[in-house]
Amino acid sequence: MTEITVIDTGISNIASVRNAFTRIGCRVITTNSPDKVLGANILVLPGVGAYEQGMNSLRKYALVEPIKQRVMKENIPILGICLGMQLLAEKSHEHGLHAGLGIVEGTVVGLKTNSADFRVPNIGWYDVISNKPCVMFKENDRSTIFYHVHSYYLECTDPDDVAAHIEFSGKRVTVAIERDNVFGMQFHPEKSQDDGLNLLSRIVDSMNN
Repeated sequence: MTEITVIDTGISNIASVRNAFTRIGCRVITTNSPDKVLGANILVLPGVGAYEQGMNSLRKYALVEPIKQRVMKENIPILGICLGMQLLAEKSHEHGLHAGLGIVEGTVVGLKTNSADFRVPNIGWYDVISNKPCVMFKENDRSTIFYHVHSYYLECTDPDDVAAHIEFSGKRVTVAIERDNVFGMQFHPEKSQDDGLNLLSRIVDSMNN
């Protein structure tokens, strides 16, 4: 049974994420302990709310350096979900300029709309279009619907880091990233029914290989 360590900083719905991984057959540990993060083999970083609050929570529990050590130096897999994906970036412009974990080169910026057909925050089901064949999206997975709730998104410095996007108000908006041992998704797989569970299963299977 695959063991998943979910980082609990008190700013996300850990229960729904935990239940999703349990449903696909994983053993789930939730923690805000630096020692347990240093001992983890697979990390999941969920989160909702503001970027500054998210980083402050990681600092409060002294988790920034343990996460960076395990992921950037020791190359264990990490999956960031929603705000958790944004926190992997170098910085964010949400309500000021805030430094992130710096695991992925890029900047978190606000969604913009020039049409009444699009609203911020972007809430609801959206077609996610794959950018490349990868673990998260197979070559024939051109579009799958996932549930989103967000006002900001991650602009990657390297386009090759982008695994998938949505079309939002005439712009391609990144909603999934994948590079080596780093995975991220802006949408909520735990709220996206079978497609979300299947996506998590593919990621976990790849982490075991």
